[in-house]
Amino acid sequence: MEIQTNSAAETEALGARIGAKLKGGEILALFGGMGMGKTAFTRGLARGLGVEGEVSSPTFALVHEYRGRIPLYHFDMYRVTSWDDLYSTGFFDYLGAGGALVIEWSENIEGALPQGAARISFRQGESPESRIITLEGVSL
Repeated sequence: MEIQTNSAAETEALGARIGAKLKGGEILALFGGMGMGKTAFTRGLARGLGVEGEVSSPTFALVHEYRGRIPLYHFDMYRVTSWDDLYSTGFFDYLGAGGALVIEWSENIEGALPQGAARISFRQGESPESRIITLEGVSL
């Protein structure tokens, strides 16, 4: 399914709609370049889960944990370039933790994504603010 958003606020609202339906155990693999809306989408997911407080990209921390209706584990794999790097993030330990995992820069760990992970791709639309978001394995 493809959806067009026309602002960061609309991308965040889409994330909130999806976050409101999460039950735990979901893995949401986000794909797309710098500035394409992955973090805005994740802010929405967190809001949909009832997370209060700031949600930011965990580029340097690699993972942020947020407490809401279910835990949200937010990974940034931008700097992950090897299996050793991936293991150091604790990624595999989080897979069975019962929360929802959202993974920015999933293209860097595609070979490690579990079967059944939802794939959400972001690309530029016709205007600088618009995004085309492709959803696979997740419903609205």
